Amino acid sequence: MAQLMAENDPLARHVRQLAQHNSLPHAIILSGPGEKLGAARYIAAAMLCRSETGRPCLSCPACRKVAQGIHPDVIPVRETDRRELTVDTVRQLRQDVYIRPNEGERKVYLFADCGQLNERDQNVLLKIVEEGPSYAAFLFCADSAAALLPTIRSRCVELKLRGEDAVPETEQALALCRAFAGGEVPEVTRFLVSLENSRIKREQLQTLLEDAWRVAAQALLLRCGKAPLPGPAGDTAAALSRALPRAALQKLTDCLHHYASECRYNVGPGHVLGALAADWEAIAQKMA
Repeated sequence: MAQLMAENDPLARHVRQLAQHNSLPHAIILSGPGEKLGAARYIAAAMLCRSETGRPCLSCPACRKVAQGIHPDVIPVRETDRRELTVDTVRQLRQDVYIRPNEGERKVYLFADCGQLNERDQNVLLKIVEEGPSYAAFLFCADSAAALLPTIRSRCVELKLRGEDAVPETEQALALCRAFAGGEVPEVTRFLVSLENSRIKREQLQTLLEDAWRVAAQALLLRCGKAPLPGPAGDTAAALSRALPRAALQKLTDCLHHYASECRYNVGPGHVLGALAADWEAIAQKMA
């Protein structure tokens, strides 16, 4: 069988949560130092899994076929003997996308190396990523999302993988959310200053804020009556939901999402952290 992402990987847990709520995006960029192809196959399995209790189950016929690399609805898009995709390959893909899936509910196009996509290819792909049939899904593997044009990136959700030596941003995100739950401005400010003093990189800060945003969004859903998710992130979301009123949670969620997006551009981490501290102070003052 082909190597899939480990089930205990934080990204795998996130994928299962999205699949559970039928909210897996149709277009995903997998970036970072981790094993992207295994993660892409794991996501493809989640999209095609036939289990009703949890996806991907990795044991149903659909999951096994994805793992073995023989599922007819997972189409690898890659040239083995050329540096770039040929015009014929891209044209064939553009036609194939309108042919319905053979076995599953989705048809997944897996781009194992986005370095093979030149600007012409991406402009052709843009229309089918944006306006293609509802069953079509696209998984792009890239060391950095910058390998893709901004127009493609804007239609995708980026999921970052971390190498074995990477800083566990999720743990820091949970610590930040616990500081928000405390409701005190100095506690949050000290945490943000410590991040700046650690010389956190812009890409790391983006991931941290995205993780914190997901926790805050889950806390907001809890306020609306959704059931809590298991695990440390779910526990932190529950604490945040209990501590902050709904209006403050909404503003915090919007704030984290905004600054995570700002990190995609050439904005220094210090400026982002300073602006976040100022916004949190304004939110906390309205709660007082």
